[in-house]
Amino acid sequence: MAFTTTTTTNTATFAPPVVVHRPTSGRPNRVLCQASSKQGDPSLTRRAVAAAFLTAVVGVRNSNNGVGVAEAEAAILEADDDVELLEKVKKDRQKRLERQGVISSSNKETGYLQELVYKLSKVAQAIEKNDLSTATSVLGTNTNSDWVKNINKAFTKLSSTPEEMIEVDTFNSSLASLISSVNKKDIESSKLDFISSADALEKWIVLTGLVGKIKGL
Repeated sequence: MAFTTTTTTNTATFAPPVVVHRPTSGRPNRVLCQASSKQGDPSLTRRAVAAAFLTAVVGVRNSNNGVGVAEAEAAILEADDDVELLEKVKKDRQKRLERQGVISSSNKETGYLQELVYKLSKVAQAIEKNDLSTATSVLGTNTNSDWVKNINKAFTKLSSTPEEMIEVDTFNSSLASLISSVNKKDIESSKLDFISSADALEKWIVLTGLVGKIKGL
């Protein structure tokens, strides 16, 4: 329905006010035209804007149980976490460089480990053929042999974490059982003990970063 405005010298007819509703909000628009009349109001300074912002933050805290503020605080904590993560990355990199330096200066120790791998390979072939006499000749009769002492020197020098030492202990225990089983001519136990020894050694080599330095794995 259209409305018209007629103007005469002394009288005027005005159209009735029209209220426009936005379907998305479900509420009638508030009249904001008054703001235009205050564009020059000196009270709208930066300080006033900041105060209004702080008031809004407090309002958010009161109305939403601090959810909005909590999100801001979480963002600050996340930034702190990023700094801590960066520091951790730097430390890890420094540790890797130090580890590489130790490995580079441990040719004798890596030689002991390479000898160990060759021995285990020969033992595996002998066990596969049920030839435990050959396995005994390779391993010896106990863990007091020089080659066992040498590999433990290598383990000591190249191990730097509790996880690595756990694998060292597992290997030594499995190796002792393997030597005992082979000498007893217990083929089934020899197979199980060999697998346990090989697994522990492989895990230790991965943990210490020696993959690629030791052949035959």
